[in-house]
Amino acid sequence: MKKQLLIISSFFLLISCSSVKKTQQAISNGNYDTAIDIAIENLKKNKTKKGNQPYVLMLQEAFNKARLRDLDRINFLKKDNNPQNIEAIYSLYNDLKNRQEVLKPLLPLPILDQNKNADFQLVNYDDEIIANKNQLSDYLYAKVEKLFRADNKFDYRTAYEDLEYLEKVNPNFRDTRNLMNVARQRGVDFVIVSMKNESDKVIPKRLEEDLLNFDTYGLDDLWTIYHGAKNPNIKYDFGLELNLRNIQVSPEQVREKELVKEKQVVDGFKYLLDDKGNQVLDKDGNKIKVDKLVNVRCEIYQFTQFKSSKVTGQVKFVDLNSKQTIQTYPIASEFAFQHIYANYRGDKRALESSFLDLIALRVVPFPTNEQMIYDSGQDLKLRLKSIITRNKFRN
Repeated sequence: MKKQLLIISSFFLLISCSSVKKTQQAISNGNYDTAIDIAIENLKKNKTKKGNQPYVLMLQEAFNKARLRDLDRINFLKKDNNPQNIEAIYSLYNDLKNRQEVLKPLLPLPILDQNKNADFQLVNYDDEIIANKNQLSDYLYAKVEKLFRADNKFDYRTAYEDLEYLEKVNPNFRDTRNLMNVARQRGVDFVIVSMKNESDKVIPKRLEEDLLNFDTYGLDDLWTIYHGAKNPNIKYDFGLELNLRNIQVSPEQVREKELVKEKQVVDGFKYLLDDKGNQVLDKDGNKIKVDKLVNVRCEIYQFTQFKSSKVTGQVKFVDLNSKQTIQTYPIASEFAFQHIYANYRGDKRALESSFLDLIALRVVPFPTNEQMIYDSGQDLKLRLKSIITRNKFRN
């Protein structure tokens, strides 16, 4: 038992040493917030434990170094006097405040061998945060106005991202939410999807409707919306054309295969006889019964109904403003109908369970050519979705 306790103690001591080492390394590498996180997690468990004293000292060191680093950076950015630095300054002030808020629940932290508390310089940064928040809001709003004047989709998308950040920093600042809607409307690409049947086969109407029903594809995102039917009030940016070049449907086939199965099975019982032909009795004088084994044979006729279809074509991405083809992608889909059943002649006890399942089945009607094409189209739809997902209209 003592040996087990020693092993456990050694294990925890090893973990503790490793954690202290990681904290010190983080400080040495300038990763002060990492060191702060490790120290705080350990001190949360017991801040007055003697074994946790190294964390108190390292937390004090990391906190004060991080504070001085951020303040030096803020002073430099302010002297640079570049409006683009406002966001960085705002972020640094928030880091300074958040670091203090994480630390506060643990204070005071005693340094036991010095009989005093660790020194953390806590400052109220609220005025600086509010002042920089207002400067940042004005800066972002002015930037958005400039992007709106450029009047192109990429700038509207950038404006939307800036407005989204502005809404997070300063909710409902001026008409931010309304401008976000405008930027979204003007930055989105509308794609009209069409299908051409260039094969000599008739496409089922429900397949065409299904392929062009892009509500079921789940592809719309923030900046791309797909329509299967034209809206006269929308100017479309891109076209997606699905051109079906070839549709093949095989003849109905029935393949037959004959198999012979033989097996030894139990067929009742018989009385056990000795070498002289006399019945053998058990200790109670009863006749001993044994399984009666017989050889059985069965001829099985396995039928496979088979019919296949294949659809091939091309997906074309078109820029409707320049009337230029952006890219083309081959697309193909196959579907196979297969039904297996069987008949037998002889003793079906010779058959395995898989054949017993087959002889319970009967011939079924073949799917029509229209149904086969439709079923191929369902797989085609998945392949079309994959092409669109992997390839964008704009780089």
